[in-house]
Amino acid sequence: MLEALRAQVPASTLYVGERLDSDDRVREAIRLATDRGVALLEVSRHELDRMTSDAVHQGLALQVPPYRYAHPDDLLLGIEDAGANALLVALDGVTDPRNLGAVVRSAAAFGAHGVVIPERRAAGMTAGAWKASAGAAARLPIARATNLVRQLELYKSKGLAVVGLAADGTVDATDLEAAVDPLVLVVGSEGRGLSRLVARTCDFQVRIPMLSGNESLNAGVATGIALYEIARRRSDEHR
Repeated sequence: MLEALRAQVPASTLYVGERLDSDDRVREAIRLATDRGVALLEVSRHELDRMTSDAVHQGLALQVPPYRYAHPDDLLLGIEDAGANALLVALDGVTDPRNLGAVVRSAAAFGAHGVVIPERRAAGMTAGAWKASAGAAARLPIARATNLVRQLELYKSKGLAVVGLAADGTVDATDLEAAVDPLVLVVGSEGRGLSRLVARTCDFQVRIPMLSGNESLNAGVATGIALYEIARRRSDEHR
């Protein structure tokens, strides 16, 4: 719970076990919650066990409200008015909340305007994803698409290139000329990669060059590398 508070995960209530020894960890959690206006409630150990379904809680539990997703059509609003080239990240079948959080963190760090995830069979913005995002989820809109392929087609109609990240891509990420144009970077799961329909929707696919024989990168790491290359090329373009 302390890590979640440090990561600025939105919370409504911090539950503290009765007669809990007030060590440095507990004192910091209470201070962070108080500073953010999070309600503090003292409850019995039995009640904490019930609330957490008997998970390991160390005497603390944090109530997190449901994440408020943006609409995927709204991610482009205001970008052109701000004089910026659109940069979105779409995830296809990424089911690990930690990878989702890592992608959100990288997207915020390298100038993306939003992240799109499917409504089904994909990780959502859980407390674990919030923690992995290191607070970036509070600054970057995350949208859920009912149909990812249809949403990507809509972005294409708005003038964005749809670029898939794949191990067998035909273009190195370091040679991505479209990086300076409005684009959507689509990232699949580590094990399965891009689904067939999503891969067909992409205008082309890029790869991250690696030494022969190396294992594939997880979605969070791969996205960070690709976004760095896009940000680097965009920066060079404006020098």
